[in-house]
Amino acid sequence: MGAGFGGLIMAAQLEQAGVRDFLILEEGPEVGGVWRENTYPGCSCDVPAHLYSFAFDPYRDVRVRYPDQQAILAYLREVTDRNGLRERLRCNTSVVSAHYSDTDRTWTLCTDTGDLIRTGAVVWALGQLHRPAIPQLRGAEIFGGRAFHSARWDHTADLSGHVAVVGTGSSAAQMIPELARTAAGVTVYQRSPSWVLPKPAASFGPVSRWALTHVPGLHELYRAGISHAADLVLAPIMRAGWSAGPAELAARGHLRRHVRDRELRAKLTPDYRIGDKRILLDSGFYPALTQPHVELVTDHIDRLSSDGIRTVDGTERRADVIVWATGFRAPAFLGGVQIRGSGGVDLHDQWRRQGRPTAFYGLAVPGFPNLYMIAGPHSFTPSNSNPSLKQHQARYILRCLVLSTGSGAPLEVTERAMASYLDRLDHALARTIWCGGAATAWWKGADGTITNAWPGTVGEFENAIADSDPSTSFAQVAAQVEACGLDRKASRSIT
Repeated sequence: MGAGFGGLIMAAQLEQAGVRDFLILEEGPEVGGVWRENTYPGCSCDVPAHLYSFAFDPYRDVRVRYPDQQAILAYLREVTDRNGLRERLRCNTSVVSAHYSDTDRTWTLCTDTGDLIRTGAVVWALGQLHRPAIPQLRGAEIFGGRAFHSARWDHTADLSGHVAVVGTGSSAAQMIPELARTAAGVTVYQRSPSWVLPKPAASFGPVSRWALTHVPGLHELYRAGISHAADLVLAPIMRAGWSAGPAELAARGHLRRHVRDRELRAKLTPDYRIGDKRILLDSGFYPALTQPHVELVTDHIDRLSSDGIRTVDGTERRADVIVWATGFRAPAFLGGVQIRGSGGVDLHDQWRRQGRPTAFYGLAVPGFPNLYMIAGPHSFTPSNSNPSLKQHQARYILRCLVLSTGSGAPLEVTERAMASYLDRLDHALARTIWCGGAATAWWKGADGTITNAWPGTVGEFENAIADSDPSTSFAQVAAQVEACGLDRKASRSIT
C-alpha cells in the first residue's frame, strides 16, 4: 500500500528476489507520496539527494546536491519505470479496510469503490506525513479569501496580495522566501520557533562536479560519508551529546548574522534545547523575515474574520490567502483504514488500549499475521535519511515473507519478542531529550508521548534489526483457530 519511497523500496526488494505475484496499490494518480502531494513554492528536501535516494537505484546527478520537489518526483517516476514496477502499479485505488481470516489465513482488502482483493500478505507503506493537520478556528466559515494546507496547494490562488502563513516549520521556512517575492505582504504566525542551521548550496561546485564525474566509486563513498557523518554529528544531539553545544552555537550564530533586530531575534530564539523538535536546515528563512513587507506574529490566533486573522490581543491583520503550514497528523498511523487481525481484533483499538501505537521495529504487530508496515511507529529518523531506515525494514520484511512461504503458514511477531523490543525502545527513548522536553514536535502525540521517532542512529537501527532473526522473533499461525476452539497463542509454533 503506497507508492512513495517506502512502497517502491518494498516492491523493488520483491522484484530482485524473484517475487512476481504482488500489487502496488496507490490512492493517488501517480507514484511519489509526499513529493507528489507537496507542490508549494520552494519545496525541496533538506537531506542531500545522494543519501535521500534508493540504495538499489541511487541518485547520481553531479550538478545538484539538493533537488527540488519536481526533480525528486521525476526521479521516483524514472526509478519506477527503470525497475519494471509500473506494470504492478494500480493507481487511484484507496483501501478503506483490511480483514484477516483465521480460517483460510488470508487478508481481504476493500477499496473505496467496493472492490475486494484477497492476498496472503499486506505491507502498509503509507508514510507518516500525508494527512494534513488543519486547526479548527472560529470564523473559518466566514473567511472570504482562499485557505488551503501546504500539502494541498491551490495553484489558482492569487499570491500577489496579502498572504498569511500559519506555522514556521520546514514547509513554511521553504515557502516564505518564495511568497515574499510576489506578495504585497506576508504575515507569518508562529507558535514556537525552530532551531535553524544554514543549508549548504543546492548545487555542487566545479571541483565536486569534476570529481563525481571522473573518480570511480565517489558517488557511493559520498553517500556513505554523509550517512556516517549524520550518525556521528547530528544523532548525538537528541541525547544532549557532544555535538549539541556546537550545533546550538552554530544556530545562534546563523540567527545573529541574518537578523539584526533584537526584538525579532528574540522571537525567533527557541526556549528549549536544540533537537527537542526537528532542526531546520535552511538559509533563506531568516533573510525573508527581515524584509519590510514580512511580519512575524507570535500572539496566538483567536479567530478568522471575513478578510483576515484576529489574534488574542485583538489585532486583526488582512489576509487574502491563508496557507496552513501546520504539519500533519503523523501520530495517527494508518488513519482512516479499519484493520482487523486474528480474532477480529481492531488494530486502532489495540493501540488506544496500549496508550500509544507500537510495532516491532516499526514493521509488525502481534495478532496481525503477515501484516507489515514500512515507516510504522518509532521508525522515523530526525537526524539522517529515512529511505535508509525503510530499506532496512523492507529487507527484513522480505526475510519474513520468504520464511512464511517456506513454512506454508503466515507469521506474526511473538508477544515475547515484542515485549523485549519495547523494553529496549523505552530505555533508549528515556535517554533522549524528547522525554519531558518542552517543545511540541510532530513526532509526539498530544500528551507528549513519543510515537514516531527512532531514538538512535540509522546504524543502530540496522544492527538491531539484523540481530533479530525472524525465525525466533516470529511464529507460525495455524489455520481455523477459532473453529477448532483453541487458544490463539497456544496454536502457534516457532518456525
